[in-house]
This record gives sequence, structure tokens and C-alpha cells, in this order.
Amino acid sequence: MTEKSDAAWLQLTSNGKLLLTVHVQPGAKTTSCAGIHGDALKIRLQAPPVDGKANQALIAWLSKTLGCPQSAIELIRGQTNRRKTLSINTGQTAALSSKLKALATQ
Repeated sequence: MTEKSDAAWLQLTSNGKLLLTVHVQPGAKTTSCAGIHGDALKIRLQAPPVDGKANQALIAWLSKTLGCPQSAIELIRGQTNRRKTLSINTGQTAALSSKLKALATQ
């Protein structure tokens, strides 16, 4: 069971994990958040979409940006698609949710 937040791209599961839906644009000039794309958070990645490099870069960038370990972030859907769902499992769901919402409005 998931609890909807006011942002469709960010949900809180009943077991305390955050589910984050992103739209990835690989091969960009720099890695950054580009706001909302439909019902997903758009992230531009400098890494190319080759051999999972973009997925690794996405997890590394989210980890650094949110200040949580990479081991807390898991790609659960969309390994080969631009649209991906990630699970973030830390005890700081409220703080991470606030950081993600702030990223979306930059």
C-alpha cells in the first residue's frame, strides 16, 4: 500500500520507503534536475545510456544530492527505459521528501 503525496512522482509506502518516479535524459551536458516532466521528476544525466552507466550515474547523483548512501537507493523498474522507479529506504523520509520537492521547483 502506498500513500500519495501532493506530488504524483513521489510516494511513501506503508513500510516507510519512498518511491520516486523519474524521467531520465542521458547524454546531457551536465547532470541536474530539470523539474517536472508529466508525472515524473526529470533528471538530465551526463552519462551515456550504455551498459547501465546512466543508471549508476543516476543512483550516485541522487545519493550525493540527498545525502544518503547509495545502498539505500534501488532501481526497481525501468532498467532500460527513460522512465524509472526508484525505492529509497532510509529513516529520513520526511527530510528526503522535502529535498526532492525542493529540487523539483528549482
